[in-house]
Amino acid sequence: MNTFLEKINTLLIDYAPKVMMAIAILIVGLFLIRIVLNIVKKIMNKRGVEETLQKFLTNLLGWTLKILLFVAVAAKLGIETTSFAAIIGAAGLAIGLALQGSLSNFAGGALIMIFKPFKIGDVIEAQGITGKVKEIQIFTTHLNTPNNRLVIIPNGSLSNGNITNFTAEGKLRVDLTFGVGYDSDIKETKNVFLDVLSKNPKILKDPAPMIKLNELADSSINFIVRPWVKTEDYWDVYFDTIEQTKEALDIAGIEIPYPHAVEIQKES
Repeated sequence: MNTFLEKINTLLIDYAPKVMMAIAILIVGLFLIRIVLNIVKKIMNKRGVEETLQKFLTNLLGWTLKILLFVAVAAKLGIETTSFAAIIGAAGLAIGLALQGSLSNFAGGALIMIFKPFKIGDVIEAQGITGKVKEIQIFTTHLNTPNNRLVIIPNGSLSNGNITNFTAEGKLRVDLTFGVGYDSDIKETKNVFLDVLSKNPKILKDPAPMIKLNELADSSINFIVRPWVKTEDYWDVYFDTIEQTKEALDIAGIEIPYPHAVEIQKES
């Protein structure tokens, strides 16, 4: 019994300081990790980093620092840390190989959130899809197409491909082409186009609309009509201009050529 008690006393004397020091390292380490994470959050807030990316990066940093703290505490207790490092390294390699696609999407999401080629509410074309950006997540971006379909695009392929942002500049040019008959008066026809555009309040005065004779085709002379509009007015102006121009040309007696069916009557 005495021998057993002596061994316990020896263990307490030998390990008590180590345990106390390990506990102190743990407490101080957790406190410092909290301070570091708060500083990182403030820096990211000042730089306008997306909230989703902030949470992901702070969580990743927090777990990394806690793992390092755990290894430091284990080393202070006299536990061999070489095996820990090997296990962590092997686990990291295995996870990295298993999640290659996910890591690529994460990197793409981080790039999108940092460089901001588009934001929520923008209309973009990417990966052959055109739609309004509904949500930007860390791994995927969600688009609503004009026919209200939800399309989910992985951020890896999205960030590595071409992106057309229709909303970024705040205004768009509507490109239309109208063909009229060869016997039409060019100046009169241009005045009809100009009158239609001037009556539409959604068409911008600056830049001024472009109306030019563009082509002498086989059966028509073709004019390009290119008004500028705010992004949100694009489709309204597009369809209204086609309809109103057709009506105005009819009133002015200017023909829009079309194929005529030729009937061949057989002699009886």
